[in-house]
Amino acid sequence: LALHSHDGEAENMTLENELFKSFRMVARTPTIVAHSYAAKCHYFDKDSLYLHRPRTDMSVAQNFLHSLRKDTQFDDDEAKLLDLCMILHAEHGGGNNSTFACRVLTSSGTDFYSSIAAAVGALKGFRHGGANIKVVEMMKYLKRAVRDWKDDGQVKDQLVRILRRQLGDGTGLIYGMGHAVYTLSDPRAEILKQFSRRLAEKKGMVDELDLIESVERLAPQVFQEIRGSDKPICANVDLYSGFVYTLLGIPTDLYTAIFASARMPGWCAHRIEECCAEDPRIIRPAYKTVCRRVPYVPISER
Repeated sequence: LALHSHDGEAENMTLENELFKSFRMVARTPTIVAHSYAAKCHYFDKDSLYLHRPRTDMSVAQNFLHSLRKDTQFDDDEAKLLDLCMILHAEHGGGNNSTFACRVLTSSGTDFYSSIAAAVGALKGFRHGGANIKVVEMMKYLKRAVRDWKDDGQVKDQLVRILRRQLGDGTGLIYGMGHAVYTLSDPRAEILKQFSRRLAEKKGMVDELDLIESVERLAPQVFQEIRGSDKPICANVDLYSGFVYTLLGIPTDLYTAIFASARMPGWCAHRIEECCAEDPRIIRPAYKTVCRRVPYVPISER
């Protein structure tokens, strides 16, 4: 929102200006994320402040790792894996919560920055952008509870305990499993699983990846046995994206912020489409009350 006050054309909603703001926001966001985190570490964690200027000879993913790390160092495998992760997160249809929020605000005629801020706010929710953090937390519980990570029986027993709210955060949810659209498989999860193994081997984290794959394989069985559900269920991208960020040494605080950086092109594209609609109308859901009528009770009698 603060960027609005630095843009003299913030309220100019011509196609050319919307495109210009979009390109600039896509480029700026990863650096804003990295520098904001550096400021957080300095002022709240009492760490030294390191700010690295972006380089024009680097990609978005390379610049993010360059800006985030104190020594600016990263290798090609790390940059390629982060780039892949950001591409997979860029968009998967306009029905997702944050993209819809962006379109709803755009339909009201508000400015670019307000629409994007709404999308960021929606992404913050743990049911949307914050889901991979919940996966990482769940895996920590599993790692402590399962003595032999290669024993399917032990892994399955602990997944049962999670569903019965005896392990984990008490919600009874196996995070990273299930999706509103994908049922047989989430192609994003399949790709991340495939391409993360090379870096996992390099960093000695294959056992962690194997445990995640066990969760993906066993969770549908557990759902069927405990909940009696034969509904197809598959791993979603959050089951593996948190692991990828862990591989890259990215702090948990930044998981959702990276998601926002990756999703920025999708939000901008949807905003432009909404702005250029031939018959622009405000998006307004219709609500119908279905509760029974009750007599009004004066405040003094309540």
